[in-house]
Amino acid sequence: MRDIIVIGYSGHGYVVVDIILSLDLRIKGYIDVGPKDNNPFNLDYLGDEEILLNEKHKLSKLFVAIGDNKVRKSIMERFELTHTFAKLQHKMSMTTSFCEFGEGSMQAAASVLNPMCQIGKGCIINTGAIIEHECVIGDYTHIAPGAVLAGNVSVGSLTFIGANAVVKQNVRIGNNVTVGAGAVVIQDVPDGATIVGNPGRIIKS
Repeated sequence: MRDIIVIGYSGHGYVVVDIILSLDLRIKGYIDVGPKDNNPFNLDYLGDEEILLNEKHKLSKLFVAIGDNKVRKSIMERFELTHTFAKLQHKMSMTTSFCEFGEGSMQAAASVLNPMCQIGKGCIINTGAIIEHECVIGDYTHIAPGAVLAGNVSVGSLTFIGANAVVKQNVRIGNNVTVGAGAVVIQDVPDGATIVGNPGRIIKS
């Protein structure tokens, strides 16, 4: 595999770098608005995003290590015609049969993808999350640590499912939705809504 350039190097970026290293892949360096004083992995600073226009970097794969869904989408769309994006699944994660996993997506340690789930591009499946059978996750969506999606759940694009949230089987969650930490979602959620609590209630639509 080609060297990977990491875009974004702070909290979430550290998780991404750890995944890359768990897979024994090579990191060419990181891109950010400036060099970081805190550099726990001793990565080389390559410059800001404009450096990717240089031909010498077009052979490297990219990974956008930014937690904000909309920012991640914007960066991936900017460079999707000139670069390819890595798919990263931690050595200590588990993926079972017939799963689809999108370009530029990551699966953190101790997370589980069960049979026939589909993960879109630019997604974050964070630490210890469980995605059950036949779930479909839209592009640029973030499933936070410890969240559980029961079987045949559908989640739209640019949605955030909070830490330790639980989504009941067969529920449909729309685009640009925010599910609060610890929420228990037992009914469909429309686009743009925010849902919190147990049982989940919509507080913004």
